[in-house]
This record gives sequence, C-alpha cells and structure tokens, in this order.
Amino acid sequence: MAPKRKPAAPTPASALGQLQQPQSLKLLAIAETLSPKDHPQSAKKRNSAASEDSEQNETHPAALEADLELFSKLRFSYVEQVTKEKFLRSITENPPRLVEAAENDAKEQQVLALKASLKERKLEVAEILRQLEEKGKELALRYESLQLRTQLLEALPTEIEGLEASIKQLKQEQTPPSNNPELALPLPETLKLVSGRETELAALNAQIAKLQASLPNRARELEKLERELKPLETQRQGTVAAAKEAKRRKEEGGGIGDELEERGRWLRASDKALRDMLEVE
Repeated sequence: MAPKRKPAAPTPASALGQLQQPQSLKLLAIAETLSPKDHPQSAKKRNSAASEDSEQNETHPAALEADLELFSKLRFSYVEQVTKEKFLRSITENPPRLVEAAENDAKEQQVLALKASLKERKLEVAEILRQLEEKGKELALRYESLQLRTQLLEALPTEIEGLEASIKQLKQEQTPPSNNPELALPLPETLKLVSGRETELAALNAQIAKLQASLPNRARELEKLERELKPLETQRQGTVAAAKEAKRRKEEGGGIGDELEERGRWLRASDKALRDMLEVE
C-alpha cells in the first residue's frame, strides 16, 4: 500500500487570501432571526427604507435593541387587544357565559404557576443573554485583533520585498572581499569566532592582572637580593684584587706565590659557587 502524501504546506499568499475571504458572522445571523416577520407589503416598505441606511447600521447593537424594544411594545398592545376581544365576546354571547368562583380560583392558580414558570424562564434567558453579551465582547475583541493582524500580514510582503532589495543593493555596494577568510565567514561562525577571541582575551587579562598583583612581591625580592649581593660583590672585588696581587708576586718570584695561587683558586671557586647559588652573572 502506497504511503499517503502529506498535504503541501500553504503558502503565505494562499493563507492571506483565505483570511481576506468574506465570512458570515453567526451573531449577525442570530440578529436576523430576531427580526419580526412582517407582512410581504410591510417587508417591502421596510426593505426600501432600510436600503437608505448602511448595512452596518442595520446590524448595529443599538438598532437591534431598538427593534427589541418596539417588539415588546407591540406584544403588549397585542395582548391587550386580545384580552379586550375575549372580554367583549364573553359579555356579548347569548346566553352569556358565567364563570364560577371555583373556576376563577383554578384559573388564578394556573396563572400563578405560569407566572412562576415565566419568571424562571426570564431568569434563564437573562443569564443566557449575559453569557451571550460576554461572549460577544470577547469575540469582538478577537475579531478586531484578527483584522489588525490581517492588515499587518498584508503589509509584510511589501516590506519583505523592500528589505530584499536593500540587501541586494548593499551587497552590490560593499567593498571587495578581503583575503582574510575570517572576514568572509557567515554570521553564526563569526559570532562563534568572536566568542572564542573574547574568551582568550579574558584569560590573558586574568594572567596580566595576576602578574601585576605579584609584581610588588617580585620587586621586594629583587631589592632583597640586591642588598645581599652588595657585600658579596665587595668581597669578590677584594678577592680579585688579592688574586691579581698574588699573580704579580708570583711573577716576581716571591716565596708565597704558590700559597696565594691556591688561595686565589679557592676564592674563584667560592665566587662561582655564590654566583650560581644567587643566579647572578
């Protein structure tokens, strides 16, 4: 069995076209159902009068509220007219229809029950209307947000084309590429290289700070060594002078030449050992 192909992802143009298609709003459809059913002749008159107003005014919440208020007044007039008609029929019948007290009590109890049921229904309807109003406000805000986002999406293709043109122009106007390959790296590698160089620089700065912190101690040690070296230098100069004097006497044939030569070798060995120990040339 061949695997099912996944549907192609919609392009930005197709998605934007779907958003721009006119959509029927359910709230407007409900508002149309609330309009009273008029006689054909009166419906024609109403349609001709309504054609003078805009479509938005016909479905505006204030217009719907006015229609509902008018419907309530018409219903009250209708109930009053029907009640009067029933009363006139009852008193003009031949023979007239007489109602007993028990029948009136039963009818009153029935009316009270109907009123209680009607009150409950009114409360239910009021709660439904409140929920519908909250949901309508929420949907209105979402619809306005969707309209705003749709306008932003409509402007995006033009902005993208302008940015692409600017990038193309900047590429044409940029200076010739350098022979250094590091200057031609893409942005991710460049950021990675910069991060590595910054890490190396931070390590070097830490080493420099450490050396600068140890510099006073090294200076004090150097001063101490110089103070210790001065007596040794004086002793060395005396030893060298004595060796030269012994050499001179040896050349002159003095009796103590061998002794002085031996002493000079010992002093030279001592001098070399001290210099090696102090690491002084």
